[in-house]
This record gives sequence, C-alpha cells and structure tokens, in this order.
Amino acid sequence: MTIETASLGILHKAVEKLADGYRHLPAHHTEYDQQQAEEILLQVAEKMWDNYPYPHPQYAGQMLKPPHPVARMAYMLATWINPNNHALDGGKASSAMEKEAVAKIATLYGWDNYLGHLTGGGTLANLEALWVANHIHPGKTVLASSQAHYTHSRICGVLQIPFESVAVDDQARMDLNDLEAKLQQLDVGTVVVTLGTTGVGSVDPLPDILRLQETYGFRIHIDSAYGGYYTLADNLTPQVRAAYDAIRQADSVVVDPHKHGLQPYGCGCVLFRDPQVGRYYKHDSPYTYFSSDELHLGEISLECSRAGASAVALWATLEMFPLEPKGNFATDLSRCRDAALKLYARLNADNRFITPLEPDLDIVIWAPKAASTREISRLSQLTFEQAEAQDLYLATFSYPSHLIKKAFPEVQVDSDYTTCVRSCLMKPEHAAWGERIWQILDEIQNALI
Repeated sequence: MTIETASLGILHKAVEKLADGYRHLPAHHTEYDQQQAEEILLQVAEKMWDNYPYPHPQYAGQMLKPPHPVARMAYMLATWINPNNHALDGGKASSAMEKEAVAKIATLYGWDNYLGHLTGGGTLANLEALWVANHIHPGKTVLASSQAHYTHSRICGVLQIPFESVAVDDQARMDLNDLEAKLQQLDVGTVVVTLGTTGVGSVDPLPDILRLQETYGFRIHIDSAYGGYYTLADNLTPQVRAAYDAIRQADSVVVDPHKHGLQPYGCGCVLFRDPQVGRYYKHDSPYTYFSSDELHLGEISLECSRAGASAVALWATLEMFPLEPKGNFATDLSRCRDAALKLYARLNADNRFITPLEPDLDIVIWAPKAASTREISRLSQLTFEQAEAQDLYLATFSYPSHLIKKAFPEVQVDSDYTTCVRSCLMKPEHAAWGERIWQILDEIQNALI
C-alpha cells in the first residue's frame, strides 16, 4: 500500500469522525453534479502534471519541500469547517491549536513569556516585526545585509522607513566593519540579522552583533524564515551554533513552518520576546471578539482573516514530530545538512569546479571553473539546462563577482555578478540520493570540458 493510499483511508476515517459531531445539523451544501465534479477534478489532476517534480529528491533547486502527509490531511480535514483564526468567533478550536503550536516553536528559542502568532508567510511575518520596530524607534533606519531577502527593503518602502544595506564578507555574512560604520553614521533603530539567507543559506554573526547592540542600542530582528528550525541540528559549525544559541537575546524572530516545518504553503510565524508589544496592535473591531473575553489572535496580528487550517496542520505535525533535539524531526534536519556537506566536499575537491563558500546550512552554490566571470556564468547556465534534461532540477544564483575574486584571485572579473549553480538540499532523502546527483553532475561537466 502506498503512502497516498494509506493517507486517503486515514483521511476518510477522520472525516467521518468530524462529521459525527455535526450530524444533528441539516445538510448545508448546494447540490452538485457528481459526474461533472469528477470530470473537473480529473482535469485539475492532469493540469497539475505541468510542474516540476518538487517532492522528488532529484528536485534539488528552489526552497520547495513537500508537506508531511499528516499535515496535508489535517489541513484538508480543517477545510471541512474552514476556520478563520482572526477571532474565536470564527476559529474556536483552531485558535487554541495555534496558540499551542506557536508556544512549541517559541521554546526552540528559549522563550516562555512572549507574543507570537502564525501568518500567511515570512514576508508578512517580517512586515509585522518591522512595523512594531518602527513603533518603538519611529523613523529610524533599518539595516540588513546585502544578502538578506529583498522583502526587507520592500517592506521598509511600504512602511516608509529608511533602509540601508550592509555589505557582506567573503562568506556572504553581514560584514561587521561595514555594520559598525553605518551604526556610527546613521540613526539606526533596527538591524535585521539573517540566520539562513535565501540565496546561499549564510548565517550572520549574531553574537558579534549583540555586542554592538550594547554600544549602539538598536533592536535586533532575526529573519530565520528558512533556517529557523536548524537550531535543532546537531552538525552545525561552532560559529553557526553560537548564532542560533543567541536567538533568545534578540527582540523578534521569524520562522516559516512551510519551509522546513513540513507544512503546506501559507504558514509563517512571528515571535516577539517582549509580550508588551501587543499594545501596538490594539484596535476596535465591533463585529468580532464578542464570543469570549479570552485573547483573540486578531488582537495581536495585522492580518484580518487568517486560515485556521494552517494552525490545525501545524499542530498535528508537531504532535507527530516534536521539536526535540535528537528526535526524528531534528535528525532529518541534520541529514539535510549532511547531504549538503557531502556535495560541497565533492565539488570542492574536484578541480573542474569552483565553490565560493562552504555551506552554513543545506544550500550549496558552485560553478564550473573558467577564466572569467562571464564564462563561468555561461557554463553555469548550461549546467542548469542540461541537468534538467536528465531530470535533475537545480537553480541558479547571481553571486557578486567581487566575492568570486576574493575566493579565486585568478578569475578575471568582467561582470558585476556571476551566475552560479544553486541547490537547496532540504529533503532528508537527499542524503541517500547524493551519489545519483553527483553522477549526473559529473557527466554534464565532462561534456562541457
């Protein structure tokens, strides 16, 4: 029996269990033609073939990880009720599940007295963190590294907050010298520290930035949308381990359960160390919040309607896979990083390739070796295309050419950016598929020479 077949059977039993509680209510669905519905859904299934094979280990490109079957089934089950977690009026059970699930995420960072909730994704979660930061330091500049997600500068534009980019070092981490120079020059209210950049997975030096905070008095917001769960991994370098251990001293943190947390897309999370920031969310909503004096999640979030199904799916997954060191979930994260380290080691030891930096998490970037950055870019693009022809799905990334030059002084810089090949090895199955992935890369590189 396949996982899919077993899942359907489990889901059917769960739907029956859910329906037991509502059998006293009259039927409420509009009648529909079942044959027509079947035909439409079959068309949907066929149209969905027009996709890359995201769940397969040979998809090693973008940040796409399949949700666990338990998460999918819990999400689907919740849609029978279609709860809205803005208020207890619309999401009574799912709001309670959200609070429990968020509390478990907060414990990852040593917080038991905090303010936090789920969001539609990392962008909105980061927006809330910077919105609160601007209330505390109105009009002051926000800093983030040049490798931070572009959403920070965009959010600051929306909120009309001054924003400045900080240079990165040769490991694509925030450069401390440039950071301090900007702290001396500008009126800085918040520094965004990225633990797991979108491009290469680099982890900014949080302990050093905390020391600067003692002098300059800015807030620290952690954007760990991609890498937040990696605090559970047991094979981080000492420097990266120290950064994760220091999260508890930050002012806010964002993590996306829909990345490494095995959730369907549409599930981010924002946490604030000081629960008193809830005062900035205060608002009137005369048509909600009437069913209970208990705190409604809409009273501590910017979003209005929010999918309660996301909370149900996350709660179920955390019951199945507790966030425990050495547990099954943590072990799978370590396997992802191990897969990345092994691929990096093979590429780094092979003189046909260049490897600009060692991965901090599970993202690897590399490129075919060539005399100039333009030629490297051309060969990287060919690698990307030829890999897809062999059912290996990679990604590309524009890396600053001056960082290529730092790592490989012999390379002629004739472009501002260099296209590299990029892989997110974020499925634990990648550890077992490393040999097959390498065979394909080896064949491609031999054909390029």
